[in-house]
Amino acid sequence: MTAQLIDGKAIAGQIYAEIEAEVAELKEKHGVTPGLATVLVGENPASQSYVRSKQKTCTTCGFNSIGEHLPADAPQEDVEALVKRLNQDPTIHGILVQLPLPKHLDEEKILGMISLEKDVDGFHPVNIGRLSMKGRKPLFVPCTPGGCIELLIRSGVEISGKEAVILGRSNIVGLPVAMLLLHRDATITICHSRTRDLPETCRRADILIAAVGRPEMVKADWVKPGAAVIDVGINRVEDPSAKRGYRLVGDVDFDDVNQVAGYLTPVPGGVGPMTIAMLMWNTLAGAKRAAGLID
Repeated sequence: MTAQLIDGKAIAGQIYAEIEAEVAELKEKHGVTPGLATVLVGENPASQSYVRSKQKTCTTCGFNSIGEHLPADAPQEDVEALVKRLNQDPTIHGILVQLPLPKHLDEEKILGMISLEKDVDGFHPVNIGRLSMKGRKPLFVPCTPGGCIELLIRSGVEISGKEAVILGRSNIVGLPVAMLLLHRDATITICHSRTRDLPETCRRADILIAAVGRPEMVKADWVKPGAAVIDVGINRVEDPSAKRGYRLVGDVDFDDVNQVAGYLTPVPGGVGPMTIAMLMWNTLAGAKRAAGLID
């Protein structure tokens, strides 16, 4: 048996098609164009690449893309002033501060200043607080965790009543995705470095989310036959035969687990494409909310 591949690129493409259709209707009927502002501080090459990718996707979706770039030595007050200005701009429905910020800046304070209604990354303390509470609904769901759930749903994986194991307890992926699974009536276990008998715990999972940042850590004998495995990890491993001298792998040993799992995401091409797709989805939601079309 080999796993059914969960193609993140294809599913992200479906989401983009849905977004483009909604944007066209939003413009025609309400005169509103979703706007996403990206804030880049410094010259980090990876951050520059991420921002360019997001701006390009904005254009494809029919959004307005506003790029703000400050020098690496920009003082805290300048970054805060920029965020305040973007908060007050009614044409902007989402604000994304690209991380990491230079070390002299108070990252938590800057992120906390983003308006709740424009927090398309989904990490405002109020959004996270609502996500962690029964009967409450955040305005935005964090993009990578939200993408994991969309991959499962759109692949026909049943969540309700299933046992889900999450490898990793980060604020960015592990904890939010656990809450999202819980809201969909899964029974959840969150694993970490102190978890006893980790392979045995993972083998209980109908749904296994791997987000620990350790290359190919999850092996076939960690996986329950037929389980859905979502690999959030992306790691560089040396490979002299590769053009760049390295290759990208996930936290799951793909070739090994592929023989056991029922569903499996590749790396790259699985969760990665979904993160930007969900960012666009959140920005669209922000525009619809600003237009009074959703709560």
